[in-house]
Amino acid sequence: MELEDEITISAPRDKVYAGLNDREILKQCIPGCDELIKHSDTELEAKVVLKIGPVKAKFSGDVTLDPVNPPENFSLTGEGSGGIAGFAKGGADVELVENGDETIIRYAAKADVGGKIAQLGSRLVVSTSKKLAGQFFEKFAEVLNEQEQ
Repeated sequence: MELEDEITISAPRDKVYAGLNDREILKQCIPGCDELIKHSDTELEAKVVLKIGPVKAKFSGDVTLDPVNPPENFSLTGEGSGGIAGFAKGGADVELVENGDETIIRYAAKADVGGKIAQLGSRLVVSTSKKLAGQFFEKFAEVLNEQEQ
């Protein structure tokens, strides 16, 4: 599965980058996030409850951040398991572009899924992934705006 998108956040790039590296902000913004543990500046562990079609599962996974050229670019990789529901692994390349007082976030992600999730069909998995990404960035923008006030 591949997913690309571009989102504009009404905040300067340094603030957006800092927010994307803040455990508390991420925990608030990741849909279904029960727990987010920061093991180091580049390693996180997450426990997330997701519903994809008829399959609802608690996923546990690890994410590694590779700050290629902060705050302009970074990449992340991760993998998680949802028990009998299946697994997911993949990564994303992220670019943060300054645009006046705003930041354009461009990302390209690739993921492989297996188990019951894979049996649901790629269209359902892709549409759910887009929906979850949209929910994340909507909440992320909201949290950053709240910090401005």
